[in-house]
Amino acid sequence: MKRILALLLASLMCVSMLAACGGNGGTNEPPASNPPASNPPASNPPATQPAGDDVPDAPPADSGSDLTASLTLATYPVGKMTDEAVINELIADFNAVYPNIEITVQYLDYTSGDDTVNAAIESGNAPDLIFEGPERLVANWGAKGYLVDLKDLVPAGTYDVTVSSCTNDAGAVYELPVCQTAHCMGINKDLFTEAGAMQYIDEENHTWTTENFIKAVEAVAAIHPKVGVVFCGGQGGDQGNRALVTNMYGGTYTNPEHTRYTANCEENVKALQTLKDLNGIDFDPAIVGGDEIQLFCNGTLAMATCWNVSAAQSDTQGKLANFEIFPMAFPTESGDPLLQGGIWGFGVFDNGDANRVEAAKAFIKFMTEDDAQYTKIVEATNFWPTREVEGVYAGTDNEAIMTEYGKLVPFMGDYYQITLGWAEARTAWWNELQNIGSGAKDVQTALDDFVATANAAAEAAE
Repeated sequence: MKRILALLLASLMCVSMLAACGGNGGTNEPPASNPPASNPPASNPPATQPAGDDVPDAPPADSGSDLTASLTLATYPVGKMTDEAVINELIADFNAVYPNIEITVQYLDYTSGDDTVNAAIESGNAPDLIFEGPERLVANWGAKGYLVDLKDLVPAGTYDVTVSSCTNDAGAVYELPVCQTAHCMGINKDLFTEAGAMQYIDEENHTWTTENFIKAVEAVAAIHPKVGVVFCGGQGGDQGNRALVTNMYGGTYTNPEHTRYTANCEENVKALQTLKDLNGIDFDPAIVGGDEIQLFCNGTLAMATCWNVSAAQSDTQGKLANFEIFPMAFPTESGDPLLQGGIWGFGVFDNGDANRVEAAKAFIKFMTEDDAQYTKIVEATNFWPTREVEGVYAGTDNEAIMTEYGKLVPFMGDYYQITLGWAEARTAWWNELQNIGSGAKDVQTALDDFVATANAAAEAAE
């Protein structure tokens, strides 16, 4: 069912975009590991209300415009959601209808953002609104009882599989989903062509088998010794190495119920051993996903596992690479890849003030219920909507690239990042990858130790 809905999403997106642009495909971080950008300020003052003709004479009678509150919105770097000009424009739209709700923005990153939010929670000053994904909002802060149930705000038509990924076992929706994407790989097509390795790739569908992936890596390694890495310096971008490992031979990371970790299965052992033995692939304990992207874009690496449409958009707009980047699904034996998905949206912290909670909910409803405003915030994230909306990205600079990368959306797999103990599991994962790379542990022992640590954390969180 999930894959069918994802396919419908991608098809609808592609149809609307092809109609507008004639079907021309685009060229080419994940939010957790975007290419370096200028650091935004820690916070900005409340956005000012638009002047002159931009201000309606009077807000709608039922708009709740008399609601008064001062809120803090904390946002992680999802697309342009830490771009001050973009956020201020969204807030200005809201303030045109709700002039008495002030929004102060706190910009977070994936290095210190979690610590910043945790410290704020401990001091009793949690942000009112937060923009991130289910692994933080559902499996972490929601599971600890800090967030408000938002099930009453879910717009009609939101994909059931997306809502379920934002919902805990008791049925509480701790994240109001706004956008989603499928993470993928990127390859240096120029190098692959020079090495004769494009013969191993299904270019129309952007897929390859595990056997052909191995052949392609070996071919490229003959002319370019650093083909790819299993980065393990931390958790940043780890959706890439997780997906590479689990796809190669059909392994799993958790059980279907998302209650326990299963990454020590024989398929994953085989995958990691294959990668460790494969010429051209290194285990690198010094880098994370963002570093891999840099090394890929500067030509040091011939492929990246930490890739998606956000990185591609950065490349198009910032000209990070001087070669053609070709997006790829992860290699599989079956030919049916399961890409790691990303879902992002709003959460509301319960700070003990019903008026602030009401104002925070008003902000979410304003951004997500009306299709025109919803389209605006989806385009700010650089990802795809979580319900059918016509015209998203039509006529924008991202239209062609969203069409090309939309081909990968039907491959979205299980969203297991809501499994309890997720934060501890992510740390244990990169620690054990380091042990495999250094030879401190054999693959089976390292994965057994990972599962023991992760499942202990899941049990403790129950």
